[in-house]
Amino acid sequence: MTPFRFIHTADLHLDSKFAGMKGLSDSIRQHLRESTFTALRHLMTLAVAEQVDFIVISGDIYDAADSSLRAHLSLQAAFEELGSHGIHVYLIHGNHDPLDGPRLQIKKAEHVHVFGAEVESYIARRRSDQQEVAVISGISYPTSKVTENTAMKFHRDAESSLFHIAIHHANVDGDPVHETYSPCTRKELEATGYDYWALGHIHQRRVIQEYPHIVYAGNIQGRSVKETGPKGCYVVEVLEDASLVMNFHELDSVRWFREEISIEGIHNEDEWRIRVEDKVDAIRQLRPEEMSIVRWIVKGRSSLHRALESGHVADELEQELRRREIARAESGSFGGLVWSESLSLQSGIEIDRADILREDSFLGEMMRLEFQAAKEDDFGKELVEKALAQLMSNRVIRRIISESSEQERQEWLHRAGELGAVLLLDNAADGGRK
Repeated sequence: MTPFRFIHTADLHLDSKFAGMKGLSDSIRQHLRESTFTALRHLMTLAVAEQVDFIVISGDIYDAADSSLRAHLSLQAAFEELGSHGIHVYLIHGNHDPLDGPRLQIKKAEHVHVFGAEVESYIARRRSDQQEVAVISGISYPTSKVTENTAMKFHRDAESSLFHIAIHHANVDGDPVHETYSPCTRKELEATGYDYWALGHIHQRRVIQEYPHIVYAGNIQGRSVKETGPKGCYVVEVLEDASLVMNFHELDSVRWFREEISIEGIHNEDEWRIRVEDKVDAIRQLRPEEMSIVRWIVKGRSSLHRALESGHVADELEQELRRREIARAESGSFGGLVWSESLSLQSGIEIDRADILREDSFLGEMMRLEFQAAKEDDFGKELVEKALAQLMSNRVIRRIISESSEQERQEWLHRAGELGAVLLLDNAADGGRK
C-alpha cells in the first residue's frame, strides 16, 4: 500500500457565541468569540507543517445553519490557503450546518469536495506524486435532524485495494450526552469493511476501535464546561502495511477545566480566599500563553461550609476573581487569563457521617438515600427524576433540566442533601432532633 498522511477533524463550530457566560467584559467575550477562528488557523498551520495529503472534516463546520458571513469568509480563506499547498479537503455537513440551511455556499474549487445527501465517493491522491491512495466516502445531513441509520448506506468497493475512509456525523452506540442523530453501532460500522471511520458529532475525542479504526476527533475548541480538556485533531499516517500511526494535536486557544478545591482544614474566609487564589495561580502557570475557564468544584467538610452555603462569601470571591481577570484583559493580556465560570458547592458541614447513617431519624434516612444514590447509578437517576418531575411544568426550569448533564443532576442531588442536613441540624439545635 502506498503510504500517505491525512488530518481527521470535526465540529469546528465556527463563530460559536458562547451563550450563557456571565460577567464577561466586552473584550473577554470578543476573545472567546475569536477562539474558534484561532483554532481554525492553528489547523491550517498544522496541515501545512505536517505536509498532509488531505483533510477530512466530519461535519458541523458552522455553529448554526444560518452561519455568519465572517465564518464563511474565514473558512473560504482557509481552504484557499490549503489549495495553494496542494492539500485537498473532503467535508460533510452535520446537524448544525445541514444542506438545507440558509447559509452561503462553499465556493467550488477542484481541491474542495463537499458530499451531498447521499453517499458519494472520491479517489484521494498523494500530493508528492499524485498516486491514488484512498477511497473517501461521505454523506451530509440534508436537514438538521437525521434520525435514520445512514451508516447502512456505506458500502466498500470490493474491487478496490485502496485504503477506505468513511466520513460520518453520527451517534455511535447511543452516547447519552449527545442527540441520537444518525444512530448506529460499532458492529455495524465494522461490518461495512471500511478501514477508517472519521466520525463527528461527539465532542470528546475517542478511539472506539482499532483495525478497523472507528474514531471521534472531538471538536477543535471547547465551548462550555461540558467540553473540558485539550481540543484538536488527529494527524493519521497510513503506512505501507496498512497500519496506522495516530497523533493528537491541540488546537484550542481557550481551555475549560473542572477543578476540585477542598475546604478541609479551613475555618475562615481569608484562608479560603488564599487557597482559591493559589489554585488560580497554578492554572495560570500551567497555561501561561492561553486563556483558561474554570468551574470550581468545592469539596470537603468544615465549618466554612455554612458561610459558603449562605451565598455571599462565594459570590463575593467569585466577583473579585473576575474583576482581576477583567483588569488583566483590559491591559491587553489574554495569555494566562483564568476566568472563574462558577463555583459548584459540593462540600458539607462537619458531621459524624457514619454516626448519622446509623440513626433512626429523618436525617439518617435522607443520608442513607444519598449514600445509596452515589453508589448505584440507576437508583440515583431514578431519585433525581422523581425529584425533578414536580418542576417540569415550569417552562424555564424545564429548559434548564433538559440542557443539564447527568453529572450536573447528581451534583444537584448532593447539594440538596447537604442543604437538608444544614437545615435539619439547625432545627435540632433549636428544638431537638425529631
